[in-house]
Amino acid sequence: MRPLTEVTPKPLLLVCGKPILQHIVEALPPEITELILVVGYKKEQIEAFCGTEFLGKTVEYVVQNNFAGGTGDALQKAKELITGKFLFMYADDIHGSRALAQVVKEEHAMLGMHSITPERFGVLEQHEDGTLKQIVEKPEHPTSTMVNIGGFVVDPVIFSYVVPVSELGELLVTDMLNEYAKENSVKIIEQTQWLPIGYPEHIKEAEAVLCPTSID
Repeated sequence: MRPLTEVTPKPLLLVCGKPILQHIVEALPPEITELILVVGYKKEQIEAFCGTEFLGKTVEYVVQNNFAGGTGDALQKAKELITGKFLFMYADDIHGSRALAQVVKEEHAMLGMHSITPERFGVLEQHEDGTLKQIVEKPEHPTSTMVNIGGFVVDPVIFSYVVPVSELGELLVTDMLNEYAKENSVKIIEQTQWLPIGYPEHIKEAEAVLCPTSID
């Protein structure tokens, strides 16, 4: 996201005039009353923006000093603050609220979305009953068009699964979820609106959906 992130952490980049993080929290269902934010790069800005209560939800912070540690490492940092079922989300993906309202009602579940280019994502292989069998990262020959888009509901048992770091030296939360799915029936909830903000041009793409009247 450079040069945009040289002065601003990605979750605070503006889409339709408000930070990505605000879009994410506004879409959360009322069942979510507490936020645990894993921060690192320019964390002071995020802490100043959200404070100890943000949009009616209490906020706690944990620090991931190793920014390259991976998504699984980020989740592990929050382990001591989690006592029950929780929703894990990435801080640079804007989700539609309807699917979020559905996923939090399940005991074990995750969001997925159909893609015309599934080979570019983590593909969700499913059991006959539609639950998650495993996530296969960027397969050459995808067996499904349903892909991982982040956002899953699990319980603290997920912390008991020890997985190796990836070839890139990262601990991946998807590897943890694969182990979790071997012993838990993870329902897949289809999302209809997913706006990942990974590159500068994605901001305009998201704004074309969320605030089209503001686009020239």
